[in-house]
Amino acid sequence: MLGSLTFYRRILKDNVFSGPYFQGVKPVPAEQAVATDRQLPTIGHGVAGIMAGWTVSFIAAPVEHIKARLQIQYAVDKKARLYSGPIDCCKKILRTHGLHGLYRGLAATMLFRSFFFFWWGSYDIFTRMFSTHTTLSAPAINFWAGGLSAQVFWITSYPSDVVKQRLMTDPLGGELGDGKPRFKKWKDAAKEIWKTDGVRGCWRGFTPCFLRAFPANAVALMAFESAMRALPE
Repeated sequence: MLGSLTFYRRILKDNVFSGPYFQGVKPVPAEQAVATDRQLPTIGHGVAGIMAGWTVSFIAAPVEHIKARLQIQYAVDKKARLYSGPIDCCKKILRTHGLHGLYRGLAATMLFRSFFFFWWGSYDIFTRMFSTHTTLSAPAINFWAGGLSAQVFWITSYPSDVVKQRLMTDPLGGELGDGKPRFKKWKDAAKEIWKTDGVRGCWRGFTPCFLRAFPANAVALMAFESAMRALPE
């Protein structure tokens, strides 16, 4: 995802946000920024995040779909489980429901990853803020900006992730024999969650996800940005 994000940052910087209207945007200091995004405004980072999120969705959706189905196999006896593993799960879904079945939840995944706008937009805001108002080193800025922006992302996106998971764990039905499907689209899953559990249902499991977001993404972004600075422009 970070690779496609950097690609879209460059495309937007060179072709969209290079006009005179954006020339007044204060760049992030060179020692703290990736070479391709020094003059990209915050909204540009947000748009690049959406584009990267949509791109990676075509790879992430089937992977997350298979993972979600394997995670809800609670039978202690492995022989009683419908799927013996990820490859078996993939084969059975493709055989009974085709590529469309494997990509069930793609629209919900793209909706969820649209909230990357807030992740990468806020990441730029935090980076500029720490660069201007603190004396933190570049890796430290990347660490704090990465962790805080990830938490902004989960605050804005978590209900859509709940909907995505509910849709991906819904039975596919038919020859697969896993039950009767309840939802045709992500909207149906969203309505069901709201009808049965209300607001609380949209935020179930949020606390552990929120607590995990800071350290995991802070370290990842610090490492990524450090690697990008080490590369020749």
